[in-house]
Amino acid sequence: MMEAKRFLQAVGSEVSSDFVKNRSILSFEEYLALLISQPKAQLRNAAQYLKDCIDSFGSEQVPHPRGHIRRFKIFDGPGGEREGRVAGQEEVQNAIYRIIGNFVRAGRINKLILMHGPNGSAKSSLVDALKGGMEHYSRQEEGALYTFNWVFPTEKLIKGAIGFGDRPSTADKSPLTTFAHLEAENIEVRLTNPMREHPLFLIPRAERQKLITEAVGKHGGEKGGFVVSRYLLEGELSHKSRRIYDALLASYGGDYLKVLRHVQVERFYVSRRYQVGTFTVEPQMSVDASYHQVTADRTQANVPPALHSVVLYEPQGGLVAANRGLIEYSDLLKRPLEAFKYLLGASETAEVSLEHFVLQLDEVLVASANEKHLAAFKELPDFASFKGRIELVRVPYLRRFKVEQEIYDAQVNTSTVGKHVAPHATWVAAMWAVLTRLKKPISDRYHGDARALVERLTPIEKARLYQDGTVPEKMSLAQGKELRKVVQALYEESDAYPHYEGRSGASAREIKTALFNAAQSAEHDGLHPLGVLKELTALCKDKSVYEFLQQEIVDGYHDHEAFVSVVETEYLDIVDREVRDSMGLVSESQYKELFERYVQMISHWVKGERVTNRHTGQAEKPDEARMAEFEGFVMPKGEDPAEFRKGLIANIGAHRIDNPEGAMNYALIFPDLFKKLRDHFYEERQRQLRRNVENILKYLSEDKGQLSAREQEHVRSTLGTMVSRYGYTDGSARDAIVFLVRKRYS
Repeated sequence: MMEAKRFLQAVGSEVSSDFVKNRSILSFEEYLALLISQPKAQLRNAAQYLKDCIDSFGSEQVPHPRGHIRRFKIFDGPGGEREGRVAGQEEVQNAIYRIIGNFVRAGRINKLILMHGPNGSAKSSLVDALKGGMEHYSRQEEGALYTFNWVFPTEKLIKGAIGFGDRPSTADKSPLTTFAHLEAENIEVRLTNPMREHPLFLIPRAERQKLITEAVGKHGGEKGGFVVSRYLLEGELSHKSRRIYDALLASYGGDYLKVLRHVQVERFYVSRRYQVGTFTVEPQMSVDASYHQVTADRTQANVPPALHSVVLYEPQGGLVAANRGLIEYSDLLKRPLEAFKYLLGASETAEVSLEHFVLQLDEVLVASANEKHLAAFKELPDFASFKGRIELVRVPYLRRFKVEQEIYDAQVNTSTVGKHVAPHATWVAAMWAVLTRLKKPISDRYHGDARALVERLTPIEKARLYQDGTVPEKMSLAQGKELRKVVQALYEESDAYPHYEGRSGASAREIKTALFNAAQSAEHDGLHPLGVLKELTALCKDKSVYEFLQQEIVDGYHDHEAFVSVVETEYLDIVDREVRDSMGLVSESQYKELFERYVQMISHWVKGERVTNRHTGQAEKPDEARMAEFEGFVMPKGEDPAEFRKGLIANIGAHRIDNPEGAMNYALIFPDLFKKLRDHFYEERQRQLRRNVENILKYLSEDKGQLSAREQEHVRSTLGTMVSRYGYTDGSARDAIVFLVRKRYS
């Protein structure tokens, strides 16, 4: 029992310390002192707060088909956890940040941000990341948010209380100067503030503007890039607060300081769970705000006499809950037009009219819609009115398979499926999903050699090009260089079209369903790529359910059933390489050493320099025979050796300019050449490779007796490497190897 008591005392001490440290309750004078010392932190409207929130998480440059692009870390999840991370969508992140920045510079939030794209393209996930970031930021010292309540003490305390300012001591018998810090038993009634109005609204507008100008001026003002919003310069108290303020002012004969004794400034925290500073409005029929009469509520029977004759209305609803933060309209255009027509005025004036009063809002408005509903909305006569009050942000499906895989790796894992997830299970799903979304390039938009190169791109080649700039193996270095020049143009090719690339295809939701279904397979000991391939094949049969399956096949594009075979081939290539590497026939370091020696030779050859012979110490010309032998392994057929060498050195130079620090990773710069090098070595060892694979099958089928002790040890070493290096289990390795043998080695 004593242990429990000590524990509770420790927790209580910590909570009390945090309460004081976080300045959770302040008198109005204490808050005013805080504002004067930190004007830029306390004079932010919702847009400024959201921008500062995003900035607080930081950003980084990440690779992208358009070149490097800024990624905001707020979209990685508040604590960097994978579950809340938004994979990719950096273009959307930058568009949202740019719009919010415009609100900040204008000093007002005057537009609705409407994100549109196909179902399941991460529109809601992007908004949820912003909300999660605001929650986290509001708990930091630099993210403190304040509002105020009205406090009315018991009759025995209020008699004779005069003055204003200091926090009273419990031992102090002098008249109270503020009621903000009273104990609960000394408070008769506390009227909260559902709109979470800014405490500055308690200062008359003219004096407030003078105070703001003075406070901001002392801290750099607009020279420091800070623009005070209209919300704070021109805003007024809500209907409820104004009626209370006027009643108290009349009761105290115009003594403003006595009115402020009743003000309790309170810190609040953004919360999705409790709908504080953020709210999600689902498709519905009504306006997203209403009110109820406070003085008609029996729970408010203890309101002080000064308010007995005052009718108080308290607003409620989504717009009220999200004030001082962000409101999300999920699938906005599924609602009847009349249900959201009020947004025409709300987005421009930040006000919404109710029957008895006008709500003054300070919140960022974000909505989502799919392409079909947006297209229908554009046909309505009212769209012309909305057009100037909406910022459209397109959110397409992802088109890079490794980024797509991040979605599934975060949500489909051992903890969620309850089984082992074999290597490449999510990769197989991601690759197929991306292939379904790609469109055939419009070759007429390109000139010179690029036109023919683009025309010949297959879907899998286009996917690799988008992912990391890998060009088809059949292309020469010069052709590859030419193709890489147009990657950005290729990626942006259909941006201006209604049916842009990434608008149709398999959604992440559908792929996740296929992955979870594959995890139920009794044929494997967990979620295996072979089970995923089977589920994707089954998905392709149901063309009546999935609209993207009904697309016309154009030169291999949109051939979703064939994509399953394409992905299977890619998967076999990976397994083949992993099995061969695990056998240790040739180490990666040997490829690297051979490649580095070749680069040194051609570097001297290009410069016309001699090479020092390691054995004789004599300066000699680069060995043409050795260079030609290496080029026979990796150089495309028909390529001129001289041009190949010059192109290789030029690519290395370009990479060094972009990456001036660190050692050269040739395998990363020339993945296609390294693949050819590996394939050459394994072709030379084909007989030994086949025998090793057969030994593995015998070992796994319990025919160990047919193998020598040395052969068994080699098999165990191979399987051990597959488990330790690549993450297989014995079962998943067996399934992969059996499949490989059946497809490649039988």
